[in-house]
Amino acid sequence: MTKVVAITGASSGIGEAAARRLGADGHRLLLGARRTDRLEALSKEINEAGGTAEFRRLDVTDADDVRTFVAAAAERYGRLDVLVNNAGVMPLSPLAALELAEWDRMIDVNVRGVLHGIAAGLPVMRAQGGGHFVNIASVGAYEVSPTAAVYCATKFAVRAISEGLRQESDGRVRVTLVSPGVTESELADGIADPAAREAMRAYRAVALPASAIADAIAYAVSQPPEVDVNEIVVRPVASAQ
Repeated sequence: MTKVVAITGASSGIGEAAARRLGADGHRLLLGARRTDRLEALSKEINEAGGTAEFRRLDVTDADDVRTFVAAAAERYGRLDVLVNNAGVMPLSPLAALELAEWDRMIDVNVRGVLHGIAAGLPVMRAQGGGHFVNIASVGAYEVSPTAAVYCATKFAVRAISEGLRQESDGRVRVTLVSPGVTESELADGIADPAAREAMRAYRAVALPASAIADAIAYAVSQPPEVDVNEIVVRPVASAQ
């Protein structure tokens, strides 16, 4: 069944891979991120391959911007079946480094960004009789490691929010939490702390391709209406975490 899917953080990594996979599956897409040059190239690639994709600039920390993004998907395609809340940042550092600006940024993007997506998408989905949120968390939603306390806290929050939304959905809205283990992405590029950056480099010696997470998203989206895939954890076979 062809669905209308909006994806945040679609300019790279998991969001980009999800766009390619869902576009190839025949879904109609609206892609959002700040880097519109990448979105334009990705949309062109999907459309030239026979898919349907449009894009617009999106800042998930701005609730009005997310509301406009969701409204654009519904206006363009007539409805919104799936919202993939994928945008995230991961500037790791020890708590003793006191990187308050980085902590605030993670909370704004990783937590408020998801809440803004829910606030924008839930009224649309309820009005049309159903929909599906796919929230991207991390194995950090289940465990904490040094330098990642705040990042993990944001992902614990996404897990809690997702479960709360599921319980409140009254069977009308599906909710899937996808938690990747170490995955090829640009998240680690934002780590300024030298020790944390080196630890992440070693951690990423074994990494999944982003397409593996895109496959998990596609699996959840493809289930029949009466099936709600609530949590998917995807790790590299050789990863200890």
